[in-house]
Amino acid sequence: MKPTGTDPRILSLAAEVANSPEQNVPIILLKLKEIINNTPLGSSELKKIKQDIYCYDLIQYCLLVLSQDCSRIQGGWTTISQLTQILSHCCVGLEPGEDAEEFYNELLPSAAENFLVLGRRLQTCFINAAKGEEKDELLRFFQIVTDSLFWLLGGHVQLIQNVLQSDHFLHLLQTDNLQIGSTVMTMLQNILQINRGDLLRIEGKTLHSILDEVVFKLLSTPSSVIRSTAAKLLLLMTETHQEILILLRLSACYKGLRSLRNKQEPGTEFSQELGQLIALLTPKVYQEVEEQKLHQAACLIQAYWKGFQTRKRLKKLPSAVITLQRSFRSKRSKILLKLKRQKEEEDRRLQLHIQRQRAMRLSRELRLSMLEIVHPGQVEKHNREIEEKSALIIQKHWRGYRERKIFRQQRPSLTEYKAAVTLQRASSQMSDVTSRELHSQAQEQLQHYLMGRVLEERAQQHREALMAQINTNIEQLMKAPSLKETEGKEPELFLSRSRPVAAKAKQAHLTALKHLQAPWWKNLGEEEGDEIDVPKDELSVELGTLFIGGTKPP
Repeated sequence: MKPTGTDPRILSLAAEVANSPEQNVPIILLKLKEIINNTPLGSSELKKIKQDIYCYDLIQYCLLVLSQDCSRIQGGWTTISQLTQILSHCCVGLEPGEDAEEFYNELLPSAAENFLVLGRRLQTCFINAAKGEEKDELLRFFQIVTDSLFWLLGGHVQLIQNVLQSDHFLHLLQTDNLQIGSTVMTMLQNILQINRGDLLRIEGKTLHSILDEVVFKLLSTPSSVIRSTAAKLLLLMTETHQEILILLRLSACYKGLRSLRNKQEPGTEFSQELGQLIALLTPKVYQEVEEQKLHQAACLIQAYWKGFQTRKRLKKLPSAVITLQRSFRSKRSKILLKLKRQKEEEDRRLQLHIQRQRAMRLSRELRLSMLEIVHPGQVEKHNREIEEKSALIIQKHWRGYRERKIFRQQRPSLTEYKAAVTLQRASSQMSDVTSRELHSQAQEQLQHYLMGRVLEERAQQHREALMAQINTNIEQLMKAPSLKETEGKEPELFLSRSRPVAAKAKQAHLTALKHLQAPWWKNLGEEEGDEIDVPKDELSVELGTLFIGGTKPP
C-alpha cells in the first residue's frame, strides 16, 4: 500500500528508476544521498522519507545493485561504497509498518550478508592490487563498507549474531594483511561494545575460531596496533564472560598465552593492557574469578528463590486480605453486638428504675388520697392495718426464701431416698418355690395359647377352602337353569341323599361357630378333635336338602 503525501522527490526518483535502463539505475540511486543529507537528522520528515523510499522499493533496488558484479556497474567501487552508505542510513530508524516481518527477517539479514561479501571482494582486490595509490583507494572503500555495516548493526542489534556466525566475517578476520586485519579487528571490538551478550549465543565452533584468530594475532602479529586491539578484545571478552576466561585458562589450545610475560614493553599502552590480561590469566586471579562466579551463582539462586517466595506470597495475599477482613468484620460485629446488648441492658435497668419510681409515686399518691378519704379518727387504725399487711408480705417472702433454701440443701438426700424406695419396690420378697410355680404356670398357659393359635390357623385355612368351594357351588347354582327348563336328572345333582353326611357337616359347622364365639382363654385346655354338645333339634336334617359339600353326582 503506497503512502499518502509522498515526497515529490521520491516519486520522481522512483519513476526515473522504473523508466531507465538497468546500467543507469546505480547512478540514479545515488541521488538518495543528497535527499537524505539535506533532511535534518532525527526529524519526522526524515522518518517519512525513509518510509517512502522503502515503500517504493528503492532499498530493494540498492540491494540488487550491491549483489551485481562490480565491473558492470558504472562508477565501480565508488558507486558501490556510496550505495552501502545510503542503504545503511535508510535501514536505520526505518519503521516498516505492515511489512515489518519481511523487513526484519529477510531484507536486513540480506543487507548484512551483502556488506560482508563486498568486504571480501574488496579484500581480494586489495591483496591483488600492485600500485600503492590503488591500494589506498581500495582500503578507503573497504573502510566505508565496514563503517556502513557497523552503522547498520548499531541500529539493528539483532543482526550482530548473524554477522559473527557468518563465514565471510571469519574469512575477513583471518586475513594476513595488516591494514585489512586492523580494520576488521577494530570493527569486531566496536561490535562487541554494542552488545556483548551475542558472543555466547553463537555456536561453540565459531566462538573457538574467533578466539583462535584473536590469540594468534596477539602472539604472532608484529604490528603493535593489531596486538593492542587483540589484547583489548580479549580483555573485553574475559571481563564480560567468565566462561571465556575459564576456557583461556584451562584449554590446552591457549598454552601460548603463558609466554606473554616475555613480550611486555614497559611504558606503552599495549604493555598496560597486556599486564591486565596476564593478571587475569594467573591462577590466583582465576581462583578469585571462580569464587566470584560461585558468588554470582549463589546470588542468582537466592534471587530466584526470593522471587519465587515473593510471587507465592503475592498469590496468597488476596486470600489473606479476605481472611483479615472477615476476621476484622466478625470482631467488629461482636463488639457492636456486645455494645448493643449493654445498651439494651442499661435501657432495661433504667426503665425498671423508672417503673419502680413511678409505682412508688403512685403508691404514695394513693395513700395520700386514701388518707384524705379516711376519717381523722380512723387514720391510726388504717396505718396499723397497712403495717400489718406489709409485715405479712415480708414474712411470706422471707419464709418462701427460707423454705426454698432448705429444699435445695435437702435435694440430694431426697433423691437418694426416692432411689432407695424404687429399688426396694422392685425387689419385693418372694420365695423360690412360689416364683418357680408361677413361672411354670405362665409357660403352660403360653404353650396352650401357641398351640391353640396353630389350630386356629389350620381351621381358618379349612374355612377359607370351604368358603371357596361354597362360592364355586353358589356360582354353579346361579348359572344353573330354572326348574321349568331342567330335563332328566339335572336337579338331582344338587340334592344330597346322605342324611348322616349332612348332619355331620351341620354339627361341625355349629361347633366351629361356638368355638369362635367363645373367649380365647376357655380354649386353652381343649385338644384337637374335642366336640361340643349340640342339641338334637338343631341337628335335624331332612333328606333331599341342598348339598353344599360338593357337586359330584351320588
